[in-house]
Amino acid sequence: MGAHAREQGMSRRILRGFAPAALKKAREKKKLSVGELGRLAEVSPGAVLTWETGKSTPQADSLKRAVTVLGIAMEDVVKIKPDQRYLGDLRVFAGLTQPQLAAKIGISTTALATVERGHSRLKEDVAQRLAEEFGLTVQDVEDAYERTRTRPPHTSP
Repeated sequence: MGAHAREQGMSRRILRGFAPAALKKAREKKKLSVGELGRLAEVSPGAVLTWETGKSTPQADSLKRAVTVLGIAMEDVVKIKPDQRYLGDLRVFAGLTQPQLAAKIGISTTALATVERGHSRLKEDVAQRLAEEFGLTVQDVEDAYERTRTRPPHTSP
């Protein structure tokens, strides 16, 4: 019940760039039912259905499990060009939630959230750990942070 309980009743931000139709197309190409994909990705069939219909968006870790089952990349279902990605988008492409990433790089979830929103400075050591975790250069991480920090008002990161 672990994966199901995590999904139910939790408010999450919209997953920027998520393409519901691309997920459905990949599932159909693999000849999996909604229920089969849910079972294999450890999410409820209802969750898969709401993702595919655009009624909700998945958490990064749940989506990562689904794309792994489907044998596709995150880039196939999250459509954000590399030069337009915000810092939080890099985490999504890695298939990690904020708490998961924060634990991996040794900072609090709150600290990570404020950096991802561009509300606090990206420290060099944190940029290095993020780069290592994402398999990117420090410059890639700093560029994504700068895009986050300088995004237009009323734009969600």
